[in-house]
Amino acid sequence: MLYIKAPAKINLTLDVLYKRPDNYHEIEMIMTTVDLADRIGLQGTAKGIHIQSADRFVPNDSRNLAYQAAQLIKDTFHIKTGVIISLDKQIPVAAGLAGGSSDAAATLKGLNQLWQLNLSLDELAELGAKIGSDVSFCVYGGTALATGRGEVIEELPAPPHCWVILAKPSLGVSTADVYGAFDAAKADHPDTQAMITALREGDYEAMCNTLGNALESVTMNLHPEVGQIKEQMIKFGADAVLMSGSGPTVFGLVNQEARIPRIYNGLRGFCSEVYAVRLLGDREPLA
Repeated sequence: MLYIKAPAKINLTLDVLYKRPDNYHEIEMIMTTVDLADRIGLQGTAKGIHIQSADRFVPNDSRNLAYQAAQLIKDTFHIKTGVIISLDKQIPVAAGLAGGSSDAAATLKGLNQLWQLNLSLDELAELGAKIGSDVSFCVYGGTALATGRGEVIEELPAPPHCWVILAKPSLGVSTADVYGAFDAAKADHPDTQAMITALREGDYEAMCNTLGNALESVTMNLHPEVGQIKEQMIKFGADAVLMSGSGPTVFGLVNQEARIPRIYNGLRGFCSEVYAVRLLGDREPLA
């Protein structure tokens, strides 16, 4: 069995610019990986693609992005043998943390190794773009500016070291509904270039002051619980707080470890899924 780590991501910025002729939205966002990860196990078998997971919310068929990644590799390179994909889920499902996309990226990287395809990260990221908007970023990991529909990746310096508190309310958010309700003319657009400068200068305070997500107010209007969690996280002492992706997970940045217990324990009264993790920030080399 070959094991691959599939880390979650958070959005330091997320901007939606306009709707494209292909019905995708043109986006501009800065993402970075955090130390909350699924564990993907890959084992060769005679034929077929088999998904195994103890999480009842994880589909075991072609709806699963890891399944789609394996199918894409098999079809592209005419692989006749099969694979058993074991998903040990630690990242909450449908949380705005790219759990499914990261599973797909890890599957691409693992099968590249298992089936000795010798593909580069760039080649794997190009394949990942055919599966979903966040998969290319997840192939690279680290910290990056993603543009287009999310598949154009420019590496950025890792953020200053700090802790991240993640809080996911027990509700599902439809990304389609959020984008459907989005109005670019009324949105609060983040300053992407200011965030890039903060990262390049290693300026923690500037990074905190520049967090922004154009979808946040839309999701909060649809799901007020998201706004309530954000308010509580600020109240308990996080340095900066933002919703990740289209939600519903909210994250807070904290640069003093001593403040973690108060924020963590305070949030546990509002939602059951709370995590205290570190930023990863840097790309991991291809195995």
